[in-house]
Amino acid sequence: MKELIQTEDLRNQLESTNPPILIDVRLKDDFEMAHIPQAINNCVFEVAFQKRLVATVPDQTHPIIVYGAGSESYEARVAAEKLCRAGYSKVYEYRDGFTAWQHAGAPVIRGEPRAAAPRISDGIRSIDVAASSVEWSGRNLLSKHHGRIGLSSGQLEFIQGQLSSGRFVIDMTSIVCSDLHGTELQDVLIEHLQSDDFFDVARFPDALYVINAARRIEGATSGQPNLEIMGDLTLKGISGPLTFCAAAGVTPDGKAAAQAVLSFDRTHWDVLYGSGRYFQGLGMHLVYDLVDLEIKIVTH
Repeated sequence: MKELIQTEDLRNQLESTNPPILIDVRLKDDFEMAHIPQAINNCVFEVAFQKRLVATVPDQTHPIIVYGAGSESYEARVAAEKLCRAGYSKVYEYRDGFTAWQHAGAPVIRGEPRAAAPRISDGIRSIDVAASSVEWSGRNLLSKHHGRIGLSSGQLEFIQGQLSSGRFVIDMTSIVCSDLHGTELQDVLIEHLQSDDFFDVARFPDALYVINAARRIEGATSGQPNLEIMGDLTLKGISGPLTFCAAAGVTPDGKAAAQAVLSFDRTHWDVLYGSGRYFQGLGMHLVYDLVDLEIKIVTH
């Protein structure tokens, strides 16, 4: 069983003659920047949390208090539940966390201030085509195929740190099918996809996506789509609007990166093979109109 503990109770226990073990379960960087005196760090986000816990606190009857960033963040309650499942019998959760401890004016051990988070400088950044990719999947009633298409070039433009426009070229000649890799059927399917049945690659070796505008999605938390991208896709020589949402950010080394998962209706770009909208009596040759894409873009 776990119990909640408040700030004043925590202060009293830490000042007692037999204090509990206090574990800060935030990231190591956060701990090193500032933490509660007597705390040790064991980040609950890491898979080694449980092993480190057993090595640090072998006595499962000794009182343990865990804390995280604050009441709005769940790391302390997750850590407390892990301790209880591991057999620790005296588990206390300081749910108000480090934020409340600071607001109460309690003592804090401080380290070096954290470096400012990297920002994207204004201007045009080229796309790293080796680190970027487009993965596709297509389906019918009972099966699906999936694979990858490479990018040949691209660039993004940033104004005041925000994406404003851009473009990237998709190399349709590079299409591969991952689930049939190493089989004779892979060549058959690729030839089928590259033929005029689908993408007519001999005439249209490239597809182009042009970003016309981008809008921040208010209230998006980390890991959620936070950017709505409006643009036009040119495929088989036909241009049409395609809007999607992406989870975008900046890598630790200052590169812009984004990932998106979307579906688009291929028939809007005259890719009609196997479409039940245009053909009757397809039987086993039916192919769903929607194509799923997973797009990853990383800049230099």
